[in-house]
Amino acid sequence: MPLAVYILGLSIFAQGTSELMLAGLLPEMAADLGVSVPQAGLLISAFAMGMLVGAPVLAAATLRWPRRTALLAFLAVFALSHIVGALTSSYGMLFATRVVGAFVYAGFWAVAASTVIGLVPANARGKAMSVLAGGLTVATVIGLSAGTVIGQHLGWRAAFWAVAALSALAGAGVLATIPGGRPGPAAGAQAVLGSGDTPVTGAGSGNDGGTAVPRLADELRSMTSPRLWLSYSTTALTTGALLVSFSYLSVMLVDTTGLDSAWVPAVLALYGVGCVIGITIGGRIADARPFLSLSTGIAGLVVISAALAMAASVPLLAMPLIFLLGAFGFATNPALNTRVFALAKNAPTLAAAVNVSAFNVGITVGPWLGGLSIGAGLGYPSVAWIGAAIGVVSLATVALAARLHRADTAAPEPAAAGEVRSAV
Repeated sequence: MPLAVYILGLSIFAQGTSELMLAGLLPEMAADLGVSVPQAGLLISAFAMGMLVGAPVLAAATLRWPRRTALLAFLAVFALSHIVGALTSSYGMLFATRVVGAFVYAGFWAVAASTVIGLVPANARGKAMSVLAGGLTVATVIGLSAGTVIGQHLGWRAAFWAVAALSALAGAGVLATIPGGRPGPAAGAQAVLGSGDTPVTGAGSGNDGGTAVPRLADELRSMTSPRLWLSYSTTALTTGALLVSFSYLSVMLVDTTGLDSAWVPAVLALYGVGCVIGITIGGRIADARPFLSLSTGIAGLVVISAALAMAASVPLLAMPLIFLLGAFGFATNPALNTRVFALAKNAPTLAAAVNVSAFNVGITVGPWLGGLSIGAGLGYPSVAWIGAAIGVVSLATVALAARLHRADTAAPEPAAAGEVRSAV
């Protein structure tokens, strides 16, 4: 695996830590800024808003840029937004920096995903994407708790400075390892490896000889495939099925399971360990068996969510179920990320960008549905039932996609001789 893939994973860890750490800093931030805790909680919503919009907008705006240039620009703005956030005493300014930071973070995700796909051969895409997304998984285990500890002992502003420093470190790694040069058409989908791990052509190779620069119109035409949008629906639904339960785990553990609040970080760390294991396993099978990876992961998510809804009040059952929730939920991540590249070979950057937005649709809608259920007086276990229901719908989209794929591969090959149909 090229070192650049791990550097991009480190970059996602740095930025993902910022995405997650506010959950443990809200009381301190509210007191310091002179706002209520619910108002401080809107800073989390601000981040989600920026993520939802940023990926497709920035992917289109920087389509003709060298990948390294785009990645460095995004990291620079992200670090600067955290420096401004650490220095300001204005809630409104901090809110704006959260939107801006999330906006460029989403753009980084989209460009990093297409870059990673171009740096490895086709049979290693799932593993590479598991390394990239693993940065966020590690942020769930380490970044969230470390940010909380720094915030509690040195103040929430120190946590922002730490994220800015990590982002600057990641930028140095990107500068040192990501090749320059403009991406060619279908970058990432057509990368060809020579000896070792160095791409000869494709995303970020810097090998422009005779290669046309990608055009927005060409990528937009490739984005009209109904199967691609079916894949996006799977991404949004699967993410919503997981996040509706995860978003309320802390309060469920205290209110329903009956754990002392001091044990909550340990249980959340257990969830994070499950995420790491799940995404590692998913990355190893996503390339060869994408539909098996998705169907197994989502089916497991449905079963575990239902079991958690029924056993939330029993600590000895709830804790291992939370571990399995993370494992099955994140096992789907590599396949969710790599399928879009097979379905939109000529639009790798926009395909990745819209997939980032699809993830954030699930991140936004899932917790919202859970909040409605809790507000209706149905209790915290009800959110897990909602997760199971959303998972069933997601399974249906996977079944439909698999059926369409089988029909496609069984049909006579209409393309010219020598053209190879994608196996994904």
